[in-house]
Amino acid sequence: MTGGFDSESTATKLFNDIAEFSADTEGVSRPAYSSIETKTLEFLVGFARDQGLAVSYDAGQNVIFSLPEDADAEKFVLVGSHVDSVPNGGNFDGLAGVIAGLLCLARAKHLGIGFAKPVKVIALRAEESAWFGPCYIASKALLGKLQDSELNALHKGDGRALKAHMTDIGIEVDRVQKHEPLMDISAIDAYIELHIEQGPLLVEKNLPAAVVSGIRGNIRHRKIRCTGEPGHSGAVPRAYRKDCVLAMADLLSRLDESWLTILQKGEDLVLTCGMVGTDPQIHALTRIPDLVDFSLDFRSQSTTALDAIRNLLEQIIKSVERERRVKFELDAEMYTAPALCDSQMVKGLLASMENVDLEPFTMPSGGGHDAAVFANAGIPSAMIFVRNRNGSHNPHEAMEISDLIAGTDIIFNYLTEMPE
Repeated sequence: MTGGFDSESTATKLFNDIAEFSADTEGVSRPAYSSIETKTLEFLVGFARDQGLAVSYDAGQNVIFSLPEDADAEKFVLVGSHVDSVPNGGNFDGLAGVIAGLLCLARAKHLGIGFAKPVKVIALRAEESAWFGPCYIASKALLGKLQDSELNALHKGDGRALKAHMTDIGIEVDRVQKHEPLMDISAIDAYIELHIEQGPLLVEKNLPAAVVSGIRGNIRHRKIRCTGEPGHSGAVPRAYRKDCVLAMADLLSRLDESWLTILQKGEDLVLTCGMVGTDPQIHALTRIPDLVDFSLDFRSQSTTALDAIRNLLEQIIKSVERERRVKFELDAEMYTAPALCDSQMVKGLLASMENVDLEPFTMPSGGGHDAAVFANAGIPSAMIFVRNRNGSHNPHEAMEISDLIAGTDIIFNYLTEMPE
């Protein structure tokens, strides 16, 4: 408890209340640009106003919080994350970063102190790629980086374009299409994001938090279609088959071998095929499949490795098409560049870890985050990871509130002690 403000019980109640109204059949679902996402923002607005904080909406319909005296600051440090989730996801991915920022503001308000520089906290919408395909939608739109192909991406549920969903909630899509920033980028001195770790490193090292050194970029294809030729499973010999599923398997096997080669050369890379399906209207146990759709997700901290795997994908596709007499059709590539965290901010956050009696530790981020968009827009950016069991993007995320408070303490110390 600090200055009469109990951060731990406050955070617990916020998480529990939001989980209750965004619960799905398992875990939580807060779809990007949905009414549930809007309700989450409105709930946080109510909490902030109860704490005496200033609240406003930006042109991207994200919410901005601050101490009242910093509401009109011409330059500020931006702290935040996103409030949407994947389908049937966990309650902490994204939301933890927003709540951490709000705890910093509420603590300062209760203590009657200001920050070394004005601070604003942003609750972003639409970070997850699960709903439309593109990732970091709100932060890209905010900084004028959202592409036309991304605006035309279709929602996985209703099939409507992203730009239609954005229009529905009051975003001026014509500004987004012109790549016009929805916020004055020059006003942002720095960006800080707290996020749960999405892997096991902090759990294995028994550390509550870490400073992030860099964020993997990615190449994504939401739908690659392989087309072959149908036939009877018992009547067509191997030499005459144009089996698209085996062609896809061949492609993935060769990519897996290339992945290992890239790793053996000391490069960073991960590869995932997370969605696979034949046509449910016509597939059958006894039918040679003539169509299969699948996704690919390549991630790396190295642009060299991403360029290499892109070129390899093109070469392998040509080879498999020739040998198996099938055709691959790729949708538009979605690309996000890798991002390094600002070295001075990393140094300052490590010093803050020591100041709050935590063991300084740095690590890279395997997952992508809004911080990468801010960093690649030229804004000094940094991240804090908080220990979390059972991974993320699933209902079993298991962050301890005490670890969140440890991460929040790091940021609060940094914001109050950072040089003018």
